[in-house]
Amino acid sequence: MLVVVAPGQGAQIPGFLKSWLEEPAFADHIHWLSTVCGIDLEHYGSEADADSIRDTAIAQPLIVGTGLLGARALFSRSVGRPALIDVAAGHSLGELTVAASVGMLSEEQTMVLVRERGRAMAATAAKSAAGMVAVLGGDPDDVQATIERLGLVTVNDNGPGQVVAAGARVAIARLVAEPPAATRIRPLQIAGAFHTPEVEHVAVRLGRCARAITPLTPPARLLSNLDGEVVTDGREMLDRIVRQVSLPVRWGLCMETMKRLGVTGLLELPPASTLTRIARRALPGIEAFALNTPDQLDDARVFVDKHNTAPGPA
Repeated sequence: MLVVVAPGQGAQIPGFLKSWLEEPAFADHIHWLSTVCGIDLEHYGSEADADSIRDTAIAQPLIVGTGLLGARALFSRSVGRPALIDVAAGHSLGELTVAASVGMLSEEQTMVLVRERGRAMAATAAKSAAGMVAVLGGDPDDVQATIERLGLVTVNDNGPGQVVAAGARVAIARLVAEPPAATRIRPLQIAGAFHTPEVEHVAVRLGRCARAITPLTPPARLLSNLDGEVVTDGREMLDRIVRQVSLPVRWGLCMETMKRLGVTGLLELPPASTLTRIARRALPGIEAFALNTPDQLDDARVFVDKHNTAPGPA
């Protein structure tokens, strides 16, 4: 059984779109997505530096647009044909990527939603004295107690040994200076306390856009970041994607569901590596494939054929 996954913010690195833009068909598709969202994804994905693509208003459409390009290239070259796969799951922002990849939303609807999401979160971050930090390793109870003692909030549970906390930068500085035993602390290049009540207004703004959309019921089973549960109704999933902006990402629960469903292969859409690294540690026995460049497409199709059990051609 195949699960297709899509990463969230922070997966971008300078120049990661260059190889895709060398093929005219892929370059044209990115140009179209750029036109839809009003952001020059071609420039930001090939020429811009790390600081430029760290901007939330740029990073979010860039990551989603790249994921949509990868899904289109891998599963179909015909417009509007959803990927016929077993299960799909996105990490935070990546939920929008997979929603379009499986045909729940159109690419155009998705790029408008992610543009508005990115703009609103960037505006909040610009006025915020908060940030986010990854805590790797350590005793889970000790880690959680420390996070709470410092007034931070656990916003990502990425499975055993990896959580992300958000809150005031002064509290993050204390966590860096006095980490829990046997942990590594990695401040993230994300401004603002995302997935907390600080961005509830973003969910309200996104909700207004989402109510104007009629999502389709996807052929794939989608896993929700809210609780790791399988969602098969398009409206319910879109409502969950909206709410999830200000609520914690329970990726660990999504991976538990993958195991329960009998997933054997996990393929991460570009820009890939974050979720495949987590899977290789947390999901032993499940094969993982990180799709990042077009020269991997043939191998990726072999991987899909090996694990996919959905009816019809992939």
